[in-house]
Amino acid sequence: MTAVSQTRLQALYRNTDDPWHFRTSAYEQAKFAATAAALLRPRYRSALELGCGNGELGRHLAPRCDAYTGVDAVDTAVQAARQAVPNGQFVQAYFPCPLPDGPHDLIVMSEVLYFLDAPGLTSLARQIASRWPKAELVSVIWLGPSGNALEGEEAVGTFTSALPDDFTAEMITRTQHYRIDRIGAA
Repeated sequence: MTAVSQTRLQALYRNTDDPWHFRTSAYEQAKFAATAAALLRPRYRSALELGCGNGELGRHLAPRCDAYTGVDAVDTAVQAARQAVPNGQFVQAYFPCPLPDGPHDLIVMSEVLYFLDAPGLTSLARQIASRWPKAELVSVIWLGPSGNALEGEEAVGTFTSALPDDFTAEMITRTQHYRIDRIGAA
């Protein structure tokens, strides 16, 4: 139920804890700021970031949350994220899997959905909807080719289609390179 193997994910981090240059790329930093700007509320009780990578987006999210939990499949990424967000909680886990418990009212999925296949996305959507039906969901997808089974817009479409009918998605931002959607129950 996953499109990308854990071995492939680990290979991305083989030589660095910043394979996409999150720390130094003006593009990535602008996208992180746009993601934080897309949040509906100024403050959250608990954020859950799926595919937290090295924690650079978490630096933008955690100050707006009483608690922050990041999840990633790669140990190198999780270790770097602990340095980036020292007050956060981190879990190494490979999707789809049971997500960490908590009163999460914000769930962020930045450039992670297209790492799953359709059954994995369906499983993730159902788990989120059943455990956190009132949470604000934020999805960020890259619009270029990923080389994965599903590309960005197909992945977010598959994910949102698997949510209950009372969940609605609103595209907040679309650039030439990425798209940000906010999803929630009515």
